[in-house]
Amino acid sequence: MSGRNTTKALQERKLGGAISVLFATSEIAPWVKTGGLGDISAALPPALRRAGVDMRVLVPRYPALAKAFTDAPIVAELPGLGGALPPSQLRSAITPDGTPLLLLDCPALYERPGNPYLGADGRDWRDNHLRFGLLSHVGALLAGTGTPLPWRPQVLHCNDWQTALAPAYLHYLGGPGASAATLLTVHNLAFQGIFGRHTLSELALPVRAWAMDGVEYHGYLSFLKAGLQHADWITTVSPSYAREIQTDAEGMGLGGLLRWRGACLTGILNGIDTDIWNPSADPFLASGYDAAHLAKKSANKAALQRRLGLDERNDLPLLSVISRLTHQKGLDLLPPLCEALSALPVQLAVLGSGERDLEETISAMASKHPGQFAVQIGFDEGLAHLIEAGADIFLMPSRFEPCGLNQMYSLRYGTPPLVRTTGGLADTVVGYDKASQAAGTANGFVFPDATPEALLEAIRRAVAAWREPKLWRQLQRNGMALDWGWTGPATRYAELYRKLVGPDKP
Repeated sequence: MSGRNTTKALQERKLGGAISVLFATSEIAPWVKTGGLGDISAALPPALRRAGVDMRVLVPRYPALAKAFTDAPIVAELPGLGGALPPSQLRSAITPDGTPLLLLDCPALYERPGNPYLGADGRDWRDNHLRFGLLSHVGALLAGTGTPLPWRPQVLHCNDWQTALAPAYLHYLGGPGASAATLLTVHNLAFQGIFGRHTLSELALPVRAWAMDGVEYHGYLSFLKAGLQHADWITTVSPSYAREIQTDAEGMGLGGLLRWRGACLTGILNGIDTDIWNPSADPFLASGYDAAHLAKKSANKAALQRRLGLDERNDLPLLSVISRLTHQKGLDLLPPLCEALSALPVQLAVLGSGERDLEETISAMASKHPGQFAVQIGFDEGLAHLIEAGADIFLMPSRFEPCGLNQMYSLRYGTPPLVRTTGGLADTVVGYDKASQAAGTANGFVFPDATPEALLEAIRRAVAAWREPKLWRQLQRNGMALDWGWTGPATRYAELYRKLVGPDKP
């Protein structure tokens, strides 16, 4: 028996009798990642297994996963599931950290390069309703009495719109008492999986599902609305976001439904992988450091300046951004501040991609002020780590932010974040003022209004604090002292799973 198989067998014995959960997702890092969902799908399941949950992850067998797990055996043959959903297979694999994977193999739908949602032209794949309808349907199949596997979950944990149709499949096709409890986590309410009415039959849903209390949403079919309607419980990725999405202003058209489901809605703050994001042992850094040796952080600033072609100066604060360059992220607030930031003066490093016009206007800032501002369009994992370590201040001026991970990376790396008070940013960053300084809780800077003026005022406050070394060290250490790992969130999820299958289940 191989070492990996031995480990698996020991895990199975250890988890015998534990609550069983199928975690259905469309992304899992490092193989498939477009944002926070990929990171969470990689980090939360192993944390849950450490918390005693018998966990499997269901994910499409994209090319990167097929390449990573070439010898994954077939464990089930799935015939066409009705409508236009094609036949598929399930393959079994285990990640290096011991998490069992169920890879949904359907080359006609998933054997495509690049982004899992977009074609080379930057547009959604025309058959995304089938690609993620199949994923949802298989999740529901595995959670019902008709599963082809000997293992059956007590809870089906769905994530975002791509798997949100699974609770609807169980509701309409599962039959009474035939299904696991269902939990839907909303990572970003803005993406709702909306398709034309003709997709109802292609997805093998009955006509009766086309109703206000079903999958219908203003004349369209919405995966996310269907999940919010039919899941036994709903979570979001921060307590503040859970409150915000129940309002008409932040509910993205679903505020009324979420208020109606409010008694079954919980906000659980995400964690981060503290092994990957560890400044004392990060292979991407020029110099490792910790809270007791923050002087070593300056070597990373110099390395970052050299890499991006910035003037190598330690007498100026270096501001940074790692983000999708979109209106949601508030990055359109930066270009109007170009001259004010240049005159302050500060340096600025930006890594990201997104809306074409915003990419161009932010890149123009660097062209106008070379050596002071630097912009790299795209994404580079190593550079992202170096920015977190080398920058002095991290900017996240988001208009809305369900949780956010980069502010937690920044806090762990002793790079105080400057954020707008929304969603998970409000739950993690304690703005510096006299009261928070006296309480010893301040770890960053906050501002309320999504305007260039409010952002600039906050930057001025942060720069003033940066120029007071003793104060700055305390802000850095306050953030680094907090536990941003997955143990706490995993414990809360495990408690919720038990509630969903216990005698007092909703």
